[in-house]
Amino acid sequence: MKRTLFVVTVFAVAMGLLEAAVVVYLRLHFYPNGFSFPLAVIPDNILLVEAAREVATITMLAAVGWLAGGRFLLRFSYFSFAFGVWDICYYLFLKITLDWPASLLTDDILFLIPLPWVGPVLAPVLVSLCLIAACLIVLRRESTGRPLAIAPLLRVLITLGGLVILFSFLTNADAAMHQQTPVHFNWLLFGAGVALGAAAFVTALRK
Repeated sequence: MKRTLFVVTVFAVAMGLLEAAVVVYLRLHFYPNGFSFPLAVIPDNILLVEAAREVATITMLAAVGWLAGGRFLLRFSYFSFAFGVWDICYYLFLKITLDWPASLLTDDILFLIPLPWVGPVLAPVLVSLCLIAACLIVLRRESTGRPLAIAPLLRVLITLGGLVILFSFLTNADAAMHQQTPVHFNWLLFGAGVALGAAAFVTALRK
């Protein structure tokens, strides 16, 4: 399991570097003076390519998780771990190459599907840290002969927490699509989603 986790980590770090490299090229082309809001107008064909790239990225991370794990929870855990490492390394490499973001509270476009996700860099980093921690706990339980089983209701609550987090990212989607500066990020809504998911996961651990 440690060897598998190491390989998944190497893959996720490499994916983070690859993702950052693509964004470096995009920003040098569309934001030669530095990335900021309001967003530059990007042709529809480029947006379509970007959306396809994002789908491909998630597909590759999911494929690694599927290959690394045996049952569904392990596969999802490895996927979550790869996603978290990839996301954090992506921002780390952007900081190294472009000296961006200026701080963890800098706003960014996080994703494009189904609508633009907007939020400060700190928000996805916190989600990634939670995913990594949850994966390591699941794998630890698995390696000690105490595999985690999450009841259907708790799975629903964890999913609901994730949807609340997603909604917090989408609250500024309209502003992003109309080249407007986003309003303040809804930290209360985001925190509620994180708390709900974390509480359900901890409940599963205690049971």
